[in-house]
Amino acid sequence: MFANKNLQFAAAASAGAPPSVEYLVVAGGGGGGGARGGGGGAGGYRTASGFSVTSGSAITVTVGAGGAGATVGSFSSDPNAFGTTGSNSVFSTITSNGGGGGAIGWSGVVSTGKSGGSGGGGGDNYGGGSGTAGQGNAGGLGPNNGGGGGGGASSAGGSNPSTGGSGSSSSISGSSVTYAGGGGGSNDGNTGAAGGSGGGGSSASPGNPGTANTGGGGGGGQTNGNLGGNGGSGVVIIRYSDTYGPATSTTGSPSVTVSGGFRIYRWTGSGSITF
Repeated sequence: MFANKNLQFAAAASAGAPPSVEYLVVAGGGGGGGARGGGGGAGGYRTASGFSVTSGSAITVTVGAGGAGATVGSFSSDPNAFGTTGSNSVFSTITSNGGGGGAIGWSGVVSTGKSGGSGGGGGDNYGGGSGTAGQGNAGGLGPNNGGGGGGGASSAGGSNPSTGGSGSSSSISGSSVTYAGGGGGSNDGNTGAAGGSGGGGSSASPGNPGTANTGGGGGGGQTNGNLGGNGGSGVVIIRYSDTYGPATSTTGSPSVTVSGGFRIYRWTGSGSITF
C-alpha cells in the first residue's frame, strides 16, 4: 500500500515541468549573389542538450527569415547585386546568426562574400565571408568570372566546383534531417554548382532558393543577367523526456509530437513556450 503511494507520488512529480531541454536552433540562410554570383551561406546551426528552463517563465522563440537573393542581375556596383544576409533565430539566450549573402561574380567591384552563421561565397577571385565559430563555415573563394559556394554547417563552400558547403544532420525531430547547407555558386560564369546537403539552393538561371525551414543558402545566379536565389528560413526545435508534462502554454503554433520517449516542439514561425 505504501509502495503504491510512493509510486503514485513519483509519477506525479515527474509529470511536472522538465528541468532542462535539448534544442536545435537554425537561422535563416543568406541570399545568393547575382550575375555569376556566389552562393548564400547557411544559417547558423546550434544544438545541445541540458539547457535549463524555469517553470512559469515564458521563453522567447524567434525563427529567422531567409535573406533575399540579389535583385540586380547585371554587373553593377549596386548593393542589390549582392545577396542579403539571413535573419537570426533565437531560443531563450541561444542565438544562431543568419547566413551571409553571396557576392556578385564580377571583378569591377570588391566582391567579398558577407559573413554570418556561415559565410556567403565570394566573387571573381575574392574570398568568401567568414562563418561564426560553433555555427558554420566560411564561403568559398570566387573563381575567375564566377562565385564561390556558400559555407555550410559542416564544411566550407567550394571554389570551381563552387558547390555549397555541407550541412549537419540532427534527429531531434524524431528522424534524421540535414540542415544548414550552403548555396551553390557559379563555377566559371557558364555552369552552376549544386547546393550543399541540408537545403542549399543550386546555382542556376536564376539561382534556386534554399529550402524553407532548413536554413539553406540561396544559389548564385549562373550567368550575367541572372538573379540570386533567396535563402531558406530557419527552424527552432526542442525536446525533453515525455515523463514530464506538456508545456502550460505556447504561442507561434508549434507542431507538437510525442515520439521515441520525447515531447517535441517545432517552430517554423516565432512564438514562445512556458512550462
